[in-house]
Amino acid sequence: MTILVPIGRVGRVLPCGKGFVTLPAMIKKTSRKDAGSSKKLPRVLFVIGPTSSGKTDFGVQAAQEFHGEIINADARQIYRQVSIGTGKPRGVSGLYHRRHRAFIHRAIPHYLMDFLPPSETYSAAEWREAAMKAVKGITKRKHLPIVVGGTGLYIAGMIDHLDFPNVPPQPKLREAYEEKSLEELVHLLLHIDPQAGVEVDLRNKRRVVRALEMMTFTGKKMADLRKKGPPLVDGLQIGIKRSQEELFARADATIDEMVASGLVDEVRSLLAQGISESSPAFTALGYREVAASLRGEMTTEEAVKCIKKITHSYIRRQQTWFKRDARIMWVKDAEEGMEKVREWMGEGKS
Repeated sequence: MTILVPIGRVGRVLPCGKGFVTLPAMIKKTSRKDAGSSKKLPRVLFVIGPTSSGKTDFGVQAAQEFHGEIINADARQIYRQVSIGTGKPRGVSGLYHRRHRAFIHRAIPHYLMDFLPPSETYSAAEWREAAMKAVKGITKRKHLPIVVGGTGLYIAGMIDHLDFPNVPPQPKLREAYEEKSLEELVHLLLHIDPQAGVEVDLRNKRRVVRALEMMTFTGKKMADLRKKGPPLVDGLQIGIKRSQEELFARADATIDEMVASGLVDEVRSLLAQGISESSPAFTALGYREVAASLRGEMTTEEAVKCIKKITHSYIRRQQTWFKRDARIMWVKDAEEGMEKVREWMGEGKS
């Protein structure tokens, strides 16, 4: 069988074998009913934004004031044993109210955090299914579901009810792609679709291969593969707006703190347990760089510089992703954000 590697415009590739309402400046009352249905949609607060923008503390503050429970939307914090480098808050896995399994941080339950073995994969579709189950449970307890994280596809999957394409695996095509390096695959992906880096995790070979597989099979670019469905939630997207320079500075300080807190030992422990660098958990920023330093391929100082560089690139991609959504309400700080949430909840200043 001849495998055609896609070249040029996606339209020439041959296959081979947002219902969600976020309000600008003024907060207005909106219907919580799905179009064509008398059933109210669950109300959900989304605390989003790039790395180092202050999502974690803002989310906890909102949970404390509004009787909230948090749903993690960070694709790296879902994994066990990768904590320091992912910025996972300090806490323990346990039972909330003796019934609901969660990661407990400052007495607030965080669902879909610290629950998956490092070697297991987890798709955006799987995350949405689990997150919606959590939303229903939280709503039933008359608490406020608060989704906190910076993984744009997770957020969009719930807010816009994205239709994740059901493209069957193409074994022969995958075999051909697996023989290529990640760098070669990323170059090919961006040649076909220059904007694919906004949609795809370019550090994750499995996701890059899957993106190529879907585009080759359908002849469509990544953005065109995301179709929206009827709304699942009635929500507010909110984030703290910071300049790129401030985000970079905050991220750099955090990385220095991570190294001082034992990031190198954490990576050494993962490797000693036989966890492969090709495992999904190792796609977290910094883990492969630290592993390279442990093999003597670079010094720790060089690894730290590399981690800061790739983190800056990641922040740029996050900013590009979130900039596309005019529904997001950006605030100057947590105090202003909390007031906007109070207004949305109907408890603001008159």
